[in-house]
Amino acid sequence: MADRTPFALVDVFTDQPLEGNPLALVPDADALPEGLLPRIAREFHQAETTFVLRPTRPGATWRLRSFTAAGIEVFGAGHNALGAWWWLAAVGRLGSRSGAGRWHQQLGAVVLPVEITADGNGLVEVTMEQRAAEYGDELTDRAALADALGVDGDELGAAAGLPVAQVVSTGAAHLMAGLRDRGVVDAARPDAARLRALLPDVGGQGVYMYALDPAEPRADVHARFVNPVAGITEDPATGSAAGPLACLLRRHGQAGDQVAIVQGHALGRPSRLRVTVTDDTPRITGRAALAATGELHVPR
Repeated sequence: MADRTPFALVDVFTDQPLEGNPLALVPDADALPEGLLPRIAREFHQAETTFVLRPTRPGATWRLRSFTAAGIEVFGAGHNALGAWWWLAAVGRLGSRSGAGRWHQQLGAVVLPVEITADGNGLVEVTMEQRAAEYGDELTDRAALADALGVDGDELGAAAGLPVAQVVSTGAAHLMAGLRDRGVVDAARPDAARLRALLPDVGGQGVYMYALDPAEPRADVHARFVNPVAGITEDPATGSAAGPLACLLRRHGQAGDQVAIVQGHALGRPSRLRVTVTDDTPRITGRAALAATGELHVPR
């Protein structure tokens, strides 16, 4: 016997289906047994699957739990959370037609604010606050880093005055790896085994490869993200890395308070992430689009 559980597929950091970063979303997941959550995430095989639950912390509107395709739970406020809030607003689960207002999400033990707005055409936009940036270790072995990213050593470094590679966290610790230009970013061939050997030494989960010469107008950064530690081969849009990167660039005078990042071109899923930084605390803004709905048949 099996129970039927509704789900949705939401494409995040875009307003067009089949672009952006796909997210599998399971609402009203409180009754699902703990052991089923990672199994469902493996079944969907998306970068992340998010389950919407009742909160357990005071002040939170909803609690979100997210798992990678490898069944590993993650706690960053990225596309996993933004897509969930967009869906909650779009289907009227926030008490008004557009869901506009200020809400709070529980991610692990942390409660963070979320702001939802809608334009005259009814397009919903979500802005999520992340934790204040924490600056971790730099990866100083340039030869090992170049080998792990599949680039030449002289192609490392995005700009003078920036660390070549430093771990920064606003909820999830990722290695910010600057590269010479977007051509190098696109040509990089990360080696998962080598990255898994390097990242624990500096406390990083994933790697955000970036350059400061994006092709798109009104953008500041061209980026790609891989996370072999969590089983993510490549991610089309990574809010949990975009926030830390914006803070790092601002800290070193390479960006102002607002940073626009383009990602996903290497996967044919163009994505756009907007970040506003205030006192080293980033706020991520983006839209989403509904790609599919259906029912899961899960064992009782």
